[in-house]
This record gives sequence, structure tokens and C-alpha cells, in this order.
Amino acid sequence: MRAIDLSTVTWRKSSYSNAEAGNCLEVADALPLVPVRDSKNPTGPTLLFEAGAWAAFVAGLRAAG
Repeated sequence: MRAIDLSTVTWRKSSYSNAEAGNCLEVADALPLVPVRDSKNPTGPTLLFEAGAWAAFVAGLRAAG
């Protein structure tokens, strides 16, 4: 697997995140893959999702919410 340089991406949290509790995911946009990380551990592992799979996941959350 080829390494992806994420050192210059802009990470963002959901406006629904509870920053005080520290239970936040961060995502970065504008890549062929969508990287997701734990905001409590920004230097830890990052999950990568295909953009279509991530969009379907988010759509499912919105429909359930």
C-alpha cells in the first residue's frame, strides 16, 4: 500500500461534536480518500475510506438522526 501524506491537510470536527468531552472524530476533505482520526490522538492511526463509502455512511447517520 502506498503511503499518503496527510501533513498538510486541514482537519475538521463536526459542529455536533462535544469538544468538552473529547469524543470527536476529525475528517479531512479534498482527497480521493477520506481520512478520519480521533481528535484526542491526532498523531495516532488514521482510517482511510473511499469517498463514496464515507458519503453513504454520513447519509445513513443523517437519515437515522
